[in-house]
Amino acid sequence: MAALTRAAASSLGLAAGEIRDLGRAALLHDIGRVAVSSGIWEKRGALTRAEVEQVRMHPYHTERILACSTELERLGRIAGLHHERLDGSGYHHGARAAAIPTGARILAAADAYQTSTQSRPHRCALPPEQAAERVAAPAARGRLDPDCVRAVVEAAGQLGTRVVPRRPAGLSDREVDVLRLVATGASNRQIASALVISRRTAEHHVQHVYAKIGVSTRAGAALFAMEHDLLHD
Repeated sequence: MAALTRAAASSLGLAAGEIRDLGRAALLHDIGRVAVSSGIWEKRGALTRAEVEQVRMHPYHTERILACSTELERLGRIAGLHHERLDGSGYHHGARAAAIPTGARILAAADAYQTSTQSRPHRCALPPEQAAERVAAPAARGRLDPDCVRAVVEAAGQLGTRVVPRRPAGLSDREVDVLRLVATGASNRQIASALVISRRTAEHHVQHVYAKIGVSTRAGAALFAMEHDLLHD
């Protein structure tokens, strides 16, 4: 886990200090599992709702345990995010893309890949190539960072795995371009000029984007773009 995390962070250009801290966070990320009964971790059948909630709390326990040390507290802030997802469906914070730093995204991708290659009481381990495909699926759905997943699977030696992100809310690539411009404060005239389309076409695109993402203002569109990490190529 730590080796994958460090290698992926290096390939993504993180600074040496960040790579060092991220590797240490990877070593400690699941320490919170000790706060959950071993009977739950060893259960072969489906978990009850109460048991699932206990499992979902282990990143919180990781944060709290590491917060007891002034030296390790900063690592806990990253380690505790390893089950967060860009679309807000993760746990325990339910954080969205804008609140999940690159280091935590790498950690989440590495954890998703590595755990797939390990046996659990309720399932068998997957071979590396299938684990790579399994972790690529949530990246394509916008739950894991595609760049971080790609870096992790390449660090694991699975160079042939394709990670193609799916746009949120069914947006097309052109509509994402429009949304980025809206989020940066561009007027319809400026959007038309930037995309080499008519102003009327730009207006139609903006309205279609608003309808798809369920907002009615530029501020709402900007917030959606930030939450779904759409402000860069």
